[in-house]
Amino acid sequence: MSETDTHAEQGPSTRPHTGRRRNEAAHRAILDAALRLLADSDGTPVTIDAIARTAGVGKQTVYRWWPSKGAVLLDALTDRADQDVSDQPDTGALRTDLRAFIETTFDAAQRGTTASALRTVAREAARDPHLAELMRTFTATRRTALHELLARGRERGELAGDADLDLIVDQVYGVFWYRFLLGHGPLDAAVAERLAATLTEGNRVS
Repeated sequence: MSETDTHAEQGPSTRPHTGRRRNEAAHRAILDAALRLLADSDGTPVTIDAIARTAGVGKQTVYRWWPSKGAVLLDALTDRADQDVSDQPDTGALRTDLRAFIETTFDAAQRGTTASALRTVAREAARDPHLAELMRTFTATRRTALHELLARGRERGELAGDADLDLIVDQVYGVFWYRFLLGHGPLDAAVAERLAATLTEGNRVS
């Protein structure tokens, strides 16, 4: 084996952390760029070229991790939601957990670029099948988290055995999206408390 071959073989193992940090930084830059462009797009399609340019990376770097623009946008929205909405609360009391989940959801969705991005996707999904599918996938992950929280409460006997968990999830997100998109009423801690109380009391074991 030549000296050149030896150096080529050893190169990746001599500085593993530098490459990893660089990859993580590029990955984060791409997600942040996608969310920022989505928030500022005002209906203008967000492209892979624009995402790469804003993130300061090559287009092939984007395609290394995501197969399409939709996959990038979905990952960006999901990543931000995961940052803003902490792990599901589990205090052992359904009303407390539900209130915390709803309040955190309300608060996270109204922050800066997240609010603008969600409104853009919701608006454009009405005429763009690709974005509509993106929206369904994103909302499904949030619905699943809430459904699991409610299921724990039902297992503890805090909800009736025949309580319709899907309907309760619809009621929570129905209030959220209606007020978020139309802006006719607040989405704050007081609303979260009243909604949690109404849903737990209305579906408790009789």
